[in-house]
Amino acid sequence: MENEKTAWERLQIVHNKNRPTVNDYIPLIFDEFYEIHGDRHFGDDGAIMGGIGRLAGIPVTVIAQVKGRNINENKKCNFAMPHPEGYRKALRLAKQAEKFHRPVICFIDTPGAFCGISAEERGQGEAIARNIMEFMTLRTPVISIVLGEAGSGGALALGVCDHLAMLENAVYSILSPRGFASILWKDPSREEEASSIMKMTAEDMIELKVAETIIEEPLGGAHNNLDKIAENIKEFLSQEISEISKKDIDELLKSRYTKFRKIGEFTE
Repeated sequence: MENEKTAWERLQIVHNKNRPTVNDYIPLIFDEFYEIHGDRHFGDDGAIMGGIGRLAGIPVTVIAQVKGRNINENKKCNFAMPHPEGYRKALRLAKQAEKFHRPVICFIDTPGAFCGISAEERGQGEAIARNIMEFMTLRTPVISIVLGEAGSGGALALGVCDHLAMLENAVYSILSPRGFASILWKDPSREEEASSIMKMTAEDMIELKVAETIIEEPLGGAHNNLDKIAENIKEFLSQEISEISKKDIDELLKSRYTKFRKIGEFTE
């Protein structure tokens, strides 16, 4: 693993236009995948993809934030910034998974939830908060993987889980370094400096007990060997689902609750 990379260097890798997206990973990780659209309230959101797949023969529900590789793809998925209907679609699929006892696999890759007027009018804050609440008590295993960037509540809405894994160069933060520098110092040009103090790398998340696993990337980043990184993700998921499915669901829920209650503990 390339642990010597700074948070800023990892951000550059994450923002590489050739970095694989969930559309690249799904065909390589799952034997089958059937996409399901719509939240049954307002419409379909291209920033979140969801459906039913098979992982080594095991039925699973897949919920994923979608990034594009070019301007047209990014326009379709709103630059991976979900609207409320995206989170409501995710919750609908999670509830369906609970009913049929399917493990839920979430792929996180977003700079944050969309903060436009239309999203606020349709209840963006409520949709994110409800997902956090409902996923906390969802009676089926939930595994989340951060593929690239995980920004604020936009990521946390799919990040309440039993096991959080991060790709080696992935980052998880309350907002972007540029936004952090704009608020803290009123100077967005200091984003590199901000990234160095934000504790946003995969190693930071392990140390802070936010994440449990780091999935190794090929040298230079995931875009240098798609097949290898997909193989690493598939191996992790297969092993984790096998282990987590053996646990009693009440014990799993207790552990999930305890995991999140411990985050943020400190001593003076």
